[in-house]
Amino acid sequence: MNVDYIIVGCGLAGIAFCEQLKTHHKSFVVFDNDSQQASTVAGGLYNPVVLKRFTAVWKSEEQLKLALPLYAKIEKDLQQTFDYKVPVHRLFKNLEEQNDWFTASDQPRLEHYLSTTLIKNNNNSINADLGYGEVLQTGRIDTKALISAYKKDLKQKEILIEEAFQYEKLESDGQTVQYKDITAKQIVFAEGYGLNHNPFFNYLPLNGTKGELLTIKAPDLNLNEVVKSSVFLIPLGEDLYRVGSTYNWSDKTNLPTEEAKTELLEKLKSIITCNFEVVKQSAGIRPTTVDRRPFVGEHLEFKNHYVLNGLGTRGVMIAPFVAKALFDHIEHGKKIDQEIWIHRFKKYKYV
Repeated sequence: MNVDYIIVGCGLAGIAFCEQLKTHHKSFVVFDNDSQQASTVAGGLYNPVVLKRFTAVWKSEEQLKLALPLYAKIEKDLQQTFDYKVPVHRLFKNLEEQNDWFTASDQPRLEHYLSTTLIKNNNNSINADLGYGEVLQTGRIDTKALISAYKKDLKQKEILIEEAFQYEKLESDGQTVQYKDITAKQIVFAEGYGLNHNPFFNYLPLNGTKGELLTIKAPDLNLNEVVKSSVFLIPLGEDLYRVGSTYNWSDKTNLPTEEAKTELLEKLKSIITCNFEVVKQSAGIRPTTVDRRPFVGEHLEFKNHYVLNGLGTRGVMIAPFVAKALFDHIEHGKKIDQEIWIHRFKKYKYV
């Protein structure tokens, strides 16, 4: 088999890069063995504001301009809905938070995202005496459904190989790469936390942060918007809600824990007053980096080996942005932004 690209990993980063290749009529094959779960257990929100400090997300405007059309295109191609335009309401715990919200809404980078209309709480099942602030241009991507449907489509086209990638069988002559019976011009590794097992890029400081989520059923909650307080409370439909998430920097397993469940339930009970039952608990390792910026770029020695990783907690927004940056670099020689270029960790610069 001869293709333009081999892609290793079919999470949000891998899918976003596939879309770049499809748009530009490049052939490719994807390897994925379901070993990484960060994308499938993610909350899936796209939200341009850091709601703890009321600051703008890094390059949020540029990210949204790319992300929303891309997900709309995937929906059209696969004839399935993944993007749900759900509002995000920030619950105010005290008057100081209210004041900070309105101060932030005057900032040029935030004025298009923070509504100045105070929303009164009319839901008896939620503790929100001081009301909410509404974040604009928000929504939720059903990442689990998206990845499942996308992989199904790749499989039907016979360009998905569902097995672990064996790095020792990858060969390169500087012009092409050879993997078993596949010859390609380039290879892109988009493996999430699995990057730590990649001999070409495991020098990169990928921390990995475990996150856990609960899915609850609460028939009396009647919530149609995302509520953000000490946790996110995300409506899924049919009285189901996602609650999350936790941050654990030491546990690197995908196994749910009682400690995380207890933490989430304590925070949830401080927000809602109605009865509920936990129907599911999920866990995954987010590919987080030491400086909170993605890893994008080529290997120093093997010039046709590339990495697309480190999307952290905001993969839904960041993936299309970094995928385009990498594609433009490979195919058009465009320089990669120093903030995301992997060689920020090496004494190496473009000449």
